[in-house]
Amino acid sequence: MIDRPPCYPSPSPALLPDVRDKGLPLLDVLTSPVPPGLFDSPVDARHVLCLHLGTPVPVSYRAGRVERDGVRLHGQFCVVPGGSSTRWTVSKPATSLLLRLAPAHLRATAEDMGLGSCTFDLAPAIHIRDPHIERIGWMMQAEDHDAYPGGRLFADSLASALAVRLVSLQSRGRTVAPARALPAWRLRHVIEYVDAHLDQDLTLAELAAVAQFSPSHFKALFKQAAGMPVHRFVLERRVERARLRLLEGRKSNTEIALEAGFAHPSHMARSLRRLLGLTPAQLRG
Repeated sequence: MIDRPPCYPSPSPALLPDVRDKGLPLLDVLTSPVPPGLFDSPVDARHVLCLHLGTPVPVSYRAGRVERDGVRLHGQFCVVPGGSSTRWTVSKPATSLLLRLAPAHLRATAEDMGLGSCTFDLAPAIHIRDPHIERIGWMMQAEDHDAYPGGRLFADSLASALAVRLVSLQSRGRTVAPARALPAWRLRHVIEYVDAHLDQDLTLAELAAVAQFSPSHFKALFKQAAGMPVHRFVLERRVERARLRLLEGRKSNTEIALEAGFAHPSHMARSLRRLLGLTPAQLRG
């Protein structure tokens, strides 16, 4: 049996929590080579979704007493629940995009959707195709490739979107609680907090704590109240802060980018072009 190459490095430094938060990110991503032959997947405490990249590859898969085979196609994924391992036979070298999701976040999402965290267990699966999960995978891949311009908040939002989709796929036919809107006074507190901490790498858990909701619940409530996802709202606040400072013309692009919460002046410039259609130089006049 061929050992799988070491493919589970530490999370990207761009997603690592600060020293006060010892937990792992809600979601991280890495691209993994998959060798031909027979091997057992590494055991990870997190739920792992393996999206196949590239040309079709015939494989067989065994999880517990369940054994299946077939051809993996680009974008299809398998689900390996946290704490478990699967046995694979791969006919030729392949590449997987691995999405690793915190189980506690999935349980909290199930509870917020009215399904009960204690009764929801993620089931192993293979050869699944879902356009929503594919898009989340490609967005995480792009974020990782570009050194996470959206920061932890965008990655946390993708984690919540992934958790909601996984719960929805596995709980079809069961009653899901409808989303409500964040009360106006809680929304106001969140907006005030964002404006006061815009220079920091805000997280979904941090903003949810301000609103006194769980992260997965807060994400849906905020979107209902504000009319846009929380990461988009924060990005627009950052762009507006940068626009005002550029119009003032008293600070450098680097200083303005840091004050507005962008990781780098190039990230600020990219966001200004995307949202306003203007460059920093054009705003300076």
